[in-house]
Amino acid sequence: MTHGETFSALILRETDDGGYTPAFEQLDVTDLQEGDVLVAVEYSSLNYKDGLAVTGKGKIARRLPLIPGIDLAGTVLESSSAEFSPGDPVLLTGYGVGEKHCGGYAQRARVWSEWLVPMPQGLDSRRAMAIGTAGFTAMLCVMALEEGGVSPDRGPVLVTGAAGGVGTIAVSLLAGLGYEVVAVTGRPETHDFLSDLGATRFVDRETMSAPARPLESQLWAGAVDAVGSTTLARVLAETSRDGTVAACGLAGGIDLPTTVMPFILRGVRLQGIDSVQTPMSRRREAWARLARDLSLEKLDQLTGEVPLSAIVEQAGNILAGRVRGRTVVNVNR
Repeated sequence: MTHGETFSALILRETDDGGYTPAFEQLDVTDLQEGDVLVAVEYSSLNYKDGLAVTGKGKIARRLPLIPGIDLAGTVLESSSAEFSPGDPVLLTGYGVGEKHCGGYAQRARVWSEWLVPMPQGLDSRRAMAIGTAGFTAMLCVMALEEGGVSPDRGPVLVTGAAGGVGTIAVSLLAGLGYEVVAVTGRPETHDFLSDLGATRFVDRETMSAPARPLESQLWAGAVDAVGSTTLARVLAETSRDGTVAACGLAGGIDLPTTVMPFILRGVRLQGIDSVQTPMSRRREAWARLARDLSLEKLDQLTGEVPLSAIVEQAGNILAGRVRGRTVVNVNR
């Protein structure tokens, strides 16, 4: 793309009252921030954090104006880095893209080469974004459980927020690796969908969000929690001796009303998952695992697609809990 050619983008611009509003505009590459690689974006994705950013309901956008979208995948157009050449398929998640650096809700993105992951063999841009930050986070959670000694023979593994982006991919990954997966959801209409992904039984969201005693019956060998707050407190209280809980979300709140009892009386391990600043070596390992261990057929089943023009509406939907599974954003529609 030469300077003077424009591309479509969703951009957040400051309003007079100190907030911001999203608008669809035609931009030039000179409007983008610094970086050593220019990418022709093909797909982005919709994550809970994107919903917060686009609607302004969370303090996600840390500079204005800003193109949101914390994920992107496409093809290198220009590169001054020895790591990448024009034509290379790449993907990007994290590193503050869509928060403080212009992100994936545009047909072009200029980024730094050290943020880019070469497209893993077996994936394309659409499937990479069907995975996106949510699926990448789910894989990091699975790796944390494995490293904590939670093997399939240890007992059932719980997944909270199971109908969401992280949850659906965590259910599919764990089931594919041989775990007995128990899904927590407040939407009974998703049970058949989650059963198809590999969930063997269900726990109601209200049951898991009720305040727990310091220790409850030992039910779970491990857990993936995308909710936080009282749900995570109950998960910890119900985790079996030497179990591991991977915590990666805050849909239920940022507080954690628990005690030290699960940790000092049962040796439970609480492993935080930070998908934004994951070191590149672990990032590439996780993406290689996703390409190998995730059923692409099941990934396609849990993925919907929207055009860039629909992203503002969909941002509201994901915050309201009306989005099941994963949503890819076709930025060229």
